[in-house]
Amino acid sequence: MDLEQMRRLCLSFPAATEDVKWEDHLVFSVGDKMFCMTNFEPPFSCSFKVRDEEFEEMGNREGLAPAPYMARAKWIVVRNPAALDRQEWSHYLRQSYDLVKARLTKKLRGELGLD
Repeated sequence: MDLEQMRRLCLSFPAATEDVKWEDHLVFSVGDKMFCMTNFEPPFSCSFKVRDEEFEEMGNREGLAPAPYMARAKWIVVRNPAALDRQEWSHYLRQSYDLVKARLTKKLRGELGLD
């Protein structure tokens, strides 16, 4: 997965937006809530939310770790893009989007056309 592939996938999700934060991070959000964050400059890293029950196992996989500052919210950082295959990338990015979307208020989901 490279930056452009990740960008296309994340922006294909309904009401997903992108923004640059902290000068060097591309952040994908739904309803102004982040679901994926990556950096522009090497070395590669990408962070996203995972299910509570997956967090520990994924944090122990080669090339993955609990995300700094976001681990308490069950975010994982991928430091080696080859640590996940294409299907896993699609699954985990969509799952992160879905987890964040589910925490939006019903009113906001309605305004975004997500209900």
